Amino acid sequence: MSEPERLLRLEERYAHLQRHSVEQDKAMLTLTEEVERLRRELGLLRTRVAETAAEIPDAPDVPPPHY
Repeated sequence: MSEPERLLRLEERYAHLQRHSVEQDKAMLTLTEEVERLRRELGLLRTRVAETAAEIPDAPDVPPPHY
């Protein structure tokens, strides 16, 4: 393999690695945004569950009549 061929192959591999790195960065950004969105949504759901639980009166400790 001649020096120019070797250099060309190295440049091609480097270009491929650069493109792959950019694609990974985009995927990580997308995943980070999705995790942040899910955390916000989970926080809202936890708040709603806590509010709903506070509205329900405490059940007596007496078992139902069919026991």
